[in-house]
Amino acid sequence: MPPHRSMNPSPSARRRRCLRLLLCAIGVLVVLLFALLAVVLRENSGAAPSPVAQHHPGGPPWRHGQTDARFVLTFYADLECPFCKDYYPSLKTWIDQQSDISLQWHHLPLAAHEPAASELAGLAECAGETGGHEAFFDAVGWLYQHTRSGGQGLPEGSRYPGLTPALQHCLDSGRPQAIVRSQAEQGAHGGITATPSLRLEDRQSGRSLLLQGPVEGDALLSAMDLLMGDAPDAAPARAAGLSAIDDGDMPR
Repeated sequence: MPPHRSMNPSPSARRRRCLRLLLCAIGVLVVLLFALLAVVLRENSGAAPSPVAQHHPGGPPWRHGQTDARFVLTFYADLECPFCKDYYPSLKTWIDQQSDISLQWHHLPLAAHEPAASELAGLAECAGETGGHEAFFDAVGWLYQHTRSGGQGLPEGSRYPGLTPALQHCLDSGRPQAIVRSQAEQGAHGGITATPSLRLEDRQSGRSLLLQGPVEGDALLSAMDLLMGDAPDAAPARAAGLSAIDDGDMPR
């Protein structure tokens, strides 16, 4: 008769089995940790940042000049408008020379200049999203210098020098065009259908003037003085000799 064998493993056998299970579990955990580390390294080295991380908290709207200025001059502009292109450099220089006014941008791409006008506006928006207020206005300046205007867009092969992977990621999203469309709709609802147009606002009194652009610096100073006075909104417009706004581009 064969010797009787116990069905229960010996203590040493149980210890060896537990050790093997523990080693297997440790091996699986190490593999998972290495896989997770590889994913993190790949994302940090090659993937574009998330849209939320890239969004600049300061805008839009994008502003240039004194952030606490009493007056805000909103510039309704089309990046394919030839008259905006001529007017923008002198307007920005004038803003830089003043102590109590800031410039605020408002997209108003005209139908006659599409799709180039909205495409350039989207590029400027992404420059602002990835670089902030001054990056936005730097992009506007570059675009006005290089566009052929009138809806022709940039010359073939022309490339924006600030086109980083983050900016390209923004362009590939729907955010910039949604902003451009929203601002264009706001302008249209406000009766602004021509570029360049200006709205001068006195933040202290709450009064504002809608001006037919381009408006020279002396006339803007006069409009600021009128807004600080006691006259109602209609009176300053008449005193400054400002006419109603027609559709389309506005020549100098």
